[in-house]
Amino acid sequence: MKKIALAANDMLGLEGEMSMHFGRCPSYLVALVDDDNNVTNSEVIENPYFNAHKPGQVPQFINSLKVNVMIAGGMGPAAIDMFSGFGIEVVTGIGGNVGNVLKAYLNGEISGASGCSHDHDHGHGGGCS
Repeated sequence: MKKIALAANDMLGLEGEMSMHFGRCPSYLVALVDDDNNVTNSEVIENPYFNAHKPGQVPQFINSLKVNVMIAGGMGPAAIDMFSGFGIEVVTGIGGNVGNVLKAYLNGEISGASGCSHDHDHGHGGGCS
């Protein structure tokens, strides 16, 4: 079994939309996946740091959920390193429907992490978090 967290823009679970900012998203869909890559359970968890995010808090929070994989639209290199230090695989640069993104990951169609580009305004002094 493994746990996969996806940064979401809403509380709609598998029907929701991915967030472009892993630390500034309102919620995470956390899916429990069996050894045959079937989703056996999923739940939406509110981001406790949504309105008060500080660097390092979200990776620690996600690690406390015993997640193995973190999928998000954007993430800075420091956060990617922190997740990697916890042994959590990071997949970034992914947008669209949460359920479709999870399915694509489970089918091996998406993988890998890249740091967020800083050519857009995050509203918090730069950095993707």
